[in-house]
Amino acid sequence: MKLYQTKEIRNIALIGGNRTGKTTLAETMAFHGGVVSRRGTVEDKNTISDYREIELERQQSISSTVMYSEYSGCKINMIDCPGFDDFIGETIGALRVADAALMVINAQNGVDVGAEIQWRWTKKMHTPVVFVVNQLDHEKANFDETLRQLKNYFGGSVMPFQYPVNAGVGFDSVIDLLQMKLLKFPAGGGKVVVEEVPAGEKAKAEEMHNALIEAAAENDEKLMEKFFEEGTLTEAEMAQGLKLGIINRGTFPVICIAAKNDQGVTRLMDVIKSSVPAPDEMPGVVTESGKTFDCKTNVPAIAYIFKTVIEQHLGELSFMKIYGGEIVEAMDMVNTVSNSKERISQLFCIAGKNREKIEKAVAGDIVATIKLKGSQTGQTLVKSGDEVIIPTEYPEPKFRTAVRAKNSADDEKLGALLNEFKKTDLTFLGEQSKELKQVIISGQGEQHLNLTKWMIEKQSKIEIEFYPPKIPYRETITKSSEAMYRHKKQSGGAGQFGEVHMLIEAFYEGMPNQNKYPIRGTDTYDLAWGGKLVFNNCIVGGAIDARFMPAILKGINEKMEEGPLTGSYARDIVINIYDGKMHPVDSNEMAFKLAGRNAFREAFKNAGPKILEPIYDVEIFVPSERMGDVMTDLQGRRGVVMGMDSEGGFQKIRAKVPLAEMNKYSTTLSSITSGRASYGMKFSEYQQVPADVQSEIIKKYEEENKEED
Repeated sequence: MKLYQTKEIRNIALIGGNRTGKTTLAETMAFHGGVVSRRGTVEDKNTISDYREIELERQQSISSTVMYSEYSGCKINMIDCPGFDDFIGETIGALRVADAALMVINAQNGVDVGAEIQWRWTKKMHTPVVFVVNQLDHEKANFDETLRQLKNYFGGSVMPFQYPVNAGVGFDSVIDLLQMKLLKFPAGGGKVVVEEVPAGEKAKAEEMHNALIEAAAENDEKLMEKFFEEGTLTEAEMAQGLKLGIINRGTFPVICIAAKNDQGVTRLMDVIKSSVPAPDEMPGVVTESGKTFDCKTNVPAIAYIFKTVIEQHLGELSFMKIYGGEIVEAMDMVNTVSNSKERISQLFCIAGKNREKIEKAVAGDIVATIKLKGSQTGQTLVKSGDEVIIPTEYPEPKFRTAVRAKNSADDEKLGALLNEFKKTDLTFLGEQSKELKQVIISGQGEQHLNLTKWMIEKQSKIEIEFYPPKIPYRETITKSSEAMYRHKKQSGGAGQFGEVHMLIEAFYEGMPNQNKYPIRGTDTYDLAWGGKLVFNNCIVGGAIDARFMPAILKGINEKMEEGPLTGSYARDIVINIYDGKMHPVDSNEMAFKLAGRNAFREAFKNAGPKILEPIYDVEIFVPSERMGDVMTDLQGRRGVVMGMDSEGGFQKIRAKVPLAEMNKYSTTLSSITSGRASYGMKFSEYQQVPADVQSEIIKKYEEENKEED
C-alpha cells in the first residue's frame, strides 16, 4: 500500500440508526477503492464489516468495524458503527478519532431514534456531520419529508448538496447543487452520466444553489468579499467555504444515494475528498495538561488507542489514531498512563476481517497493532514526552443484573472473562460485590448484557444465568441511644471478660459534640462505602484500658459492615465510649471486640434506625407526544421530576429515581415510546426510604435469611 500523507487521509465514522444501510455503504466504498473485488451483502453474510458470528446470526452490527478505501489519491478510513443505543460505546470510540461522521438516514423512515441519540454525541464531541440519505430507490422513499425532518431536528444549517429527481422505484438521477448538473447513476454501478439541469428543475436548483453559495461565503471573509463583488463562487471556492462550515458545525451537507444498487456512492466519495476535513485541518486535540496538540508529522510520535478487540488467532488487537509524528514497525513507545514501554511489533491497515501489513504510518492515519503488554483503550502512547490525550467520556451503565456460573467450578473463568470484557468495552462493568455477595454486571441495556451472555456461553462454553441484583442499601440512625454489653465467658482455663457502655448519635456535618460525657479524644473516619464514623473516647478513671479501645472500634466496624437491619453497610454515626469494666486476668482484645460489637447492635436498634437507598439522577429524552406516558411511569417508580427542557422535537426530563425502581427501565421505556426515547443515569445520593418501603425491605431480608438458615 502507498504511504498516504496527512493531507491525503480522511477519517469518517458511519453512524445512524439500525437498518439504514451503513454496512452496505461501507462495503460499496471499499469496493470502489479496490479493497474487495466483489461486493458482499448483509443478507448473504459475506461483507467485510459484519463478519463476527453474532453479527452474522443477527444480521446487524454489534461492534464497530475499522475499514478503509483508496479513492482518487485519497485514503478514506471508515469506522462502521452499530445503530443500537445499547452499543453506543462503539460509536463514541469511533467519534473520538473520526474527523467527520456520515449520518446515514433511511429515506423510507426519515430521522429515527438512532440518529437522534447519535446526533447528541456528535454535538457533545464537536464532530462534523454529513447526512447521507440512503435507500432512495425504495418504493416508500420520501426525500422531501426526510429533509423536512432533518431540518426540524437538526436545524437550518442542514444544507442539501443534492436532491433526487425521481426518488422511489427506478431512482437513478439527482441534481448536484455543487456542480449544477444532473447526475444519472446506472443501477448496479457504472460510469456516472453528467447532463445539464432540466428546464423544469432549473428554478428550484438555482435557488438551492444560491443558498449553498451564501452558506459557503459566510464561512470565509475573502469568499464573502468575492461573493458581494461577483454574486457567485466557483465550485472549488464553494467546496473551500463549505469545508470550513463543516469543520465548525455551521454546515451539515445532505447527499443522496442508493448504496445497495451502487448509485451515488462515488459522488459521495468525491464530496468526502473535497469537503470533509483532513486530520490536519481539524482543531488540535487537547491533552490533560491543557496543551493543544496539532496533527503534524514533524513532531515526536503520539497515538491514542480508541478500540481493543481480542481475536482468536491474533490475540489482543489495538486500534489507534496517530495524532502526531510517524510510527514504524519495531518502534519503542511509552504508555503515558502506566509509564510502561511498548514495542510496536507489527503495523496493520485494517479492512474489517482483512488485514494488510504495513511498515509505516503518519499523523492522521488509523492503524492497528498487536500484543501490546499493558496498554488499553483510552490510553496514550508517545515516542517521547508525557502528554496524555484526554480519554473519551463514556456514559454510565444503566442496566444491571447479577450473574453466576451454573457450575461453581467455572466461577474463576467467569471472573477472568468479565475482566476481559471491561478492557474491550468501556461501557461495561463487572465486579464481585463484597457488599452484596453477588457478581454484578452493568451495561447500556438489556440487549447489551444479553450479548455478553451469548459470548460467554457460545464462545467460552460457560453456562451462566442472570438473576435479580440486590440494592446497595445503607443503614443509619435518627436519634441518640445508649446501651451496654458485658461479654463474659468462663469455660476452664483463661476466661474472657469485657464490658462496654456507649452512647451513639446520628452524624451530620457541623453537629455539636454531646456534653453528657467529657470527650478525651476523637477519631473521624471516612468510610469506604460513603459517610462517616466518629469515634469518641469518653473514658475517665481508667474504667477501660486505652489498649482495648482499638478492639472495641474493630468490633463496631465489623457490625457496621453488616448492619443490624438488613446486613447493609451502616454509616454516619457518632460513637461515644463512656464507661465499662475490665478483669485483671480475663480481659483481652477479643472480649472487648465482642462487647463493642454487641453494644453497638443494641444501641443501633433503639436509635430510630433507618434504611437509606441510592438515588440516581436520570435524564430522559422523550418525544413530546409520549411525555405523559413517561411521566406516569416515573411516578409509579417513586421518581421526583426536577425539571424539563425542550431539545429539537424532544423533551428532556430530569428526575431523581431510586435505583430499586430502575430495574429493566430501558426495556420499559423502549416499550412505552416505541423505541424512540433514550436515557442516562448517574448516582446522586443516599436518601431515607419511606416507612412502608422500609418494612418491606426488612421483611424480605428476614425471610431470605430464614431460607438460608
